[in-house]
Amino acid sequence: MKNQKMYEADDKMISIIKDNYNILQSLGSFGISLGFGDKTVREVCEDQHVDTYTFLAVVNFTINGYRDYDDADRLSIPTLIQYLRASHEYYLGFELPYIRKGLENALDESDNLARLIMKLYDEYAHAIKNHMQYEEKTVFPYVDNLLNNKFTGNYDIETFSKHHTQTDLKLHELKNIIIKYLPSDGLHNNQLSATLYNIYNCEEWLAQHAQVEDEIFIPVIRRLEKRSKQSDVSAKISNMINQSSNTADTLSDREKEVIVSLVQGMTNKEIADHLCISINTVITHRRNIARKLQIHSPAGLTIYAIVNNLVDISSVKL
Repeated sequence: MKNQKMYEADDKMISIIKDNYNILQSLGSFGISLGFGDKTVREVCEDQHVDTYTFLAVVNFTINGYRDYDDADRLSIPTLIQYLRASHEYYLGFELPYIRKGLENALDESDNLARLIMKLYDEYAHAIKNHMQYEEKTVFPYVDNLLNNKFTGNYDIETFSKHHTQTDLKLHELKNIIIKYLPSDGLHNNQLSATLYNIYNCEEWLAQHAQVEDEIFIPVIRRLEKRSKQSDVSAKISNMINQSSNTADTLSDREKEVIVSLVQGMTNKEIADHLCISINTVITHRRNIARKLQIHSPAGLTIYAIVNNLVDISSVKL
């Protein structure tokens, strides 16, 4: 049964571990070393350069399933990525090889069933490795780019979310086969039981890891994407306005006068009479204006004139 206490920054770190020893691996994934005495969570996190709010969000979620945060924007994405990357390193570099070694010691590989079990485990390990390497090579660099204001439209976290399926089916199958069909006795039986226990823990850890990604990491990246897209659109609008302003500077005073006259609804002849120029000159000016602005419609020229303060919107007949 889960501990229903909601841990806070002023709680002692050792108290959390006493209540929930299974978070010891989470400490390692956050880069928190043991030997912190009776310090509070805040003190330990600050001493070891870990974001306290994010640490508590993950810990409270993994222990009790709490998903409500006072301010999701306070979650540190670099801290989350550090946590996930370290979890991958632990799982691929220690947990998977450790379980395989236990199976090797418990099984007689001259037995066909034992060889099939080893093959099933290796297939599972390969699938997990591919899944985590995909995150390392694709997802995390994508997020790093977002954090550096380099939004790319050809990928998003939703793509990852749709393909973020469970990868522990083979492990579940392996566990059931060992329990149902694999005979053993004596020392080998103890070794197999111990390894089976590790497999159960492995299955639980992997499910928890996936939940942290689904319930904390992915939603936070969605929020980051939304902000990045808004910033990207704002930057493009700003760039368009700047380009428009620069273009306005390249127009001659006479061309600006022609635009104002067109916006006011004058014909070519009326413009020629108003500016004391020939109709052909008006046509030439209009051709040059269209080439410079890449605007050919009266409505487009009206918008351009308003944006660049050539006319007041109140004087325009809409």
